[in-house]
Amino acid sequence: MNGFPILTAIILVPIAGAAVALFAGKHARGVALLTALIGLVLSLVVWMHLPADGSIGMVERAAWAPSLSIEYHLGADGLGGLMLVLSAIVTLMSVDAAHRVHRQPGLYFALVLLLEAGLFGSFTALNFFHWFLFWELSLIPAFFLIKLWGGARRGAAATQFFVYTMAGSVALLVCFLALFVATHSMDFGNLAWLASTGALAAMVNAHLGHVMMWLAVGVLAGFAVKVPLMPLHTWLPAAYAEAPSPVTMLLTGGMSKMGVYGLLRIAVPIFAPQIASMRTPLLVLAVITVVMGAWAAAAQRDLKRVFAYSSVNHLGYCLLGIFALAVPAAGAGAASQAAALNGVILQMFNHGLTAAAIFWFIAMIQERSGGERWIDDFGGLRKPAPVLCGLMGIALFSSLGLPGLNGFVGEFLIFRGVFPLSWISATFSVLGLLVTAVVILTVILKVFNGPLNEKWASFPDLHHGERLALVPVIGLMILLGLVPQLIVNTVNPTVEALLANWRF
Repeated sequence: MNGFPILTAIILVPIAGAAVALFAGKHARGVALLTALIGLVLSLVVWMHLPADGSIGMVERAAWAPSLSIEYHLGADGLGGLMLVLSAIVTLMSVDAAHRVHRQPGLYFALVLLLEAGLFGSFTALNFFHWFLFWELSLIPAFFLIKLWGGARRGAAATQFFVYTMAGSVALLVCFLALFVATHSMDFGNLAWLASTGALAAMVNAHLGHVMMWLAVGVLAGFAVKVPLMPLHTWLPAAYAEAPSPVTMLLTGGMSKMGVYGLLRIAVPIFAPQIASMRTPLLVLAVITVVMGAWAAAAQRDLKRVFAYSSVNHLGYCLLGIFALAVPAAGAGAASQAAALNGVILQMFNHGLTAAAIFWFIAMIQERSGGERWIDDFGGLRKPAPVLCGLMGIALFSSLGLPGLNGFVGEFLIFRGVFPLSWISATFSVLGLLVTAVVILTVILKVFNGPLNEKWASFPDLHHGERLALVPVIGLMILLGLVPQLIVNTVNPTVEALLANWRF
C-alpha cells in the first residue's frame, strides 16, 4: 500500500461520516450510504492486499503511552480482513434498510456509523488498550439505537443488553490488567508469543499466584457473552426483537462476530493450554448452544425471535469448531483442525451475511403489514409477492445449510473438522441441523404457502429499488456457495499461520 495508512483511514471514514450525518437532517441517510460505500471499497482494498503467507500485514504502529505499554497498533490478516468486509457489507445493508427512519435521522445514522467504526477498530487493533476502546465504542451506539428507536419494550431490552455486555467487558478489562501487571505488555502478539513458550504462565504465577485458569475463565466469559454462548445468551432475544430491524442486522451481522473473533485473535492464542484443559465442559456448552438454540427457535412465533434464537444456534457451530480443535494434533488431526478453523471463519462471514439479509426481509414484511411479524398472522404470501418470497426463500435455505448456497460450506467444514476430533460432540450437534431444517421449513410453509389470508390479498411485492439492492446480496450467497475458494484461498494461509502458533 506504499505506506498509506489504510487501516486508520477505514476507521476514520465512518467517524467523519457520523459527524457530517449528525447535522445533515433529512440528508443523513444519503451521507451514511456514501460513507458505508466508501468503507466497503476500502475494506475490499484491504482484502485484496493481504499478505499471501497468512501473516498480519498493513501494520501501523506508533508509541502512544510507552510507560504503560500502550501502542497505536493496527494490522490485518485473512481473519481480520474478512471481518472488515463483512462489517462494511452489513452496515451498507443496514443503512439501505433504514429508509423509514424519520425521527432524528441525523442522530440515528451517526450512531450507525460510529458502530461501524467500532467494528472496524475491533477487527484491526492489536494492542489491548487500543482494541478495548473500539470494543466499547461499538457498545454505546448499539445501546442508544435500541433504546431510542426500538419497540415497546426497548427500555428493558437495551438495559439488559448493556448490563450483560458491560459485565463481559469488565471481565476482559480485569483479566488483561492482571496480565499487564505480570508482563508489562498489552500487545496481543507479544502475549501470544509468551504463552506459546510457557513464559506467560510462569510470569503470572510469579507475580499473582496460580490464577492463570481464572484469567482464562474471565476472558472466555467476556467473549462468550458477546457471541453468545448459553447460558449467557438471555440478553439476545429481547435485544434482537426490540431493536429496529436495520439495527438487528448490525447486531447479528457484525457485533456477534466480535465475540468469535475475540476467541480466535485473543483468547485461544493467549490461553490455549487453559482452554485445552477445559475442553470437555466447553464442548458441552457449545453443543447445548447448538441444540437448544435450534429448539428455542422452533418454540417461537415471532419471526424476529425465531431468527434471534437461530443466530444463537448458528454461532454455536463456531464455538463447537473452536473448542473441538483445542487439542494437540498432528498429521490427520492437524488437517481436521485446519478444516474446522476454516469452517469457523467461513461460518462467521456467511452467517453474518445471511442473517442480516433475513432480518432485512422481515423489515420489509413489517413495513407492508403495518408491523405484523407473527408467523400465524400470514399465509400464502407467495401469491401476491412472489419476488419477495422467492428471494427471502434463498436466504432461508442458505440459513438452513442447503448445498449450493453459502450457508452450507462453513457448516460442512466445521463438521468435517470436528468429527475426527470429537465425534460425540459432532453427533449430538447434528440434532441442531435437523431442528433448524424444521424451523426454516415451518416459516416457509406458514408464511409463504398455504391458503392466502384475504387480509394480505393486496400485499405489495418488492419494488425495483428493493430488488436492485437485494440482488448483490443474494448473488453473493449463491456465488460463495458455488465458489467458496474466493474466501478460502485467502483465509487458509491465515488458518495455517494461526494453528502453527497455538500451543494446546
